[in-house]
Amino acid sequence: MKDLDIVRFDANMKTGEGSADGTVWLDADDPRFRLDGFAFRAPGGPFRRLEADPAFPESVRVLAGHTSGGMLTFCTDSRRIRLRVQLKDISRHDHMAMTGNNGFDLYLGPAGRRRFAAVTRFAWDASGYEVQLLERQTGRMEEFQLNFPLYSGVESFALGLEDGSKLAAPAPWANPEPVVIYGSSITQGGCASRPGSSFPAILSRALDRPFLNFGFSGSGKGEPAVIEAIARVRNPALFVLDYQANAGAAGIRATLAGAIDTLRQKHPAIPVLVVSRIRWNRELLETGSDFMHGAEAEEAIAFQRDEVERRRAAGDRLVFFLNGETLTGADWHECTVDGVHPTDLGFHRMAAGLLPVLDELLQTGKHHG
Repeated sequence: MKDLDIVRFDANMKTGEGSADGTVWLDADDPRFRLDGFAFRAPGGPFRRLEADPAFPESVRVLAGHTSGGMLTFCTDSRRIRLRVQLKDISRHDHMAMTGNNGFDLYLGPAGRRRFAAVTRFAWDASGYEVQLLERQTGRMEEFQLNFPLYSGVESFALGLEDGSKLAAPAPWANPEPVVIYGSSITQGGCASRPGSSFPAILSRALDRPFLNFGFSGSGKGEPAVIEAIARVRNPALFVLDYQANAGAAGIRATLAGAIDTLRQKHPAIPVLVVSRIRWNRELLETGSDFMHGAEAEEAIAFQRDEVERRRAAGDRLVFFLNGETLTGADWHECTVDGVHPTDLGFHRMAAGLLPVLDELLQTGKHHG
């Protein structure tokens, strides 16, 4: 069967095209850029969320090279914004858009009023691409935020601006201390259609605060070496532990207490929020009810809640629990692409549910700091 060339009928389906005419190329370490999301990266180093520590499981070492949560913020009057990217450790999922897996997206406007502006378009089998990301009629100084791919690494990166255009640093974060979130594929961003639609990215924009994304697809299991590494983040505002989806009840029982202990040893006055996983569609088949989890999930939820309550009773008033089943709403069964991983709707529901909770805990942390 011959493939349909849909571009013949719809020009909006055309992939991006690149040209270097009149373009000045800049790397991510230009001092006028603000690069966030890579807490352990040295200037000029690889775009990694964690070092490739041999103490980590192989899956974490590989997935830490995926750039979920990376973002580049800047101000420019350039009428054109281009990207030249070489990818590595590329993921190509059958249930996730390439624009989320391997693409960048761009937001325009000041903090608190950012709006989606563009997303990279490229051939589905590309290992790299050069594209014109944005073209506008008039050049005026505006702030842009570029989100890195969720499910691939970035071997090389250059941002292209119009020759003769101005480039300046963005406004500083209103709240520079990061939220540190550890979890599963859902935290990493599967299956958002583009990077800015993952729930940590949505929350970062809403709170005008950096988020460090330590979601590892299938591999957020609370291993002590990984938690110890995350605990080395400097000046955190809040830790979120959301890894039940990978660890299961047995893994949560085996690791949660130790994970909180490790965070507490390094950060005795920083809030820790434990979040149980969202509802999965197969639970409706297992239980026959919109209101019941499967038995294994109920065990994990109860253990997480009890562990937090035990610690609070013992005097740690900065540890909290949130039941994740509340996050995707009454029609939770419409919020995933495959019964597990959220669609953009699911991610927006998660962000909306988490926002007031995180905002309150961040204020609580300030008062105890």
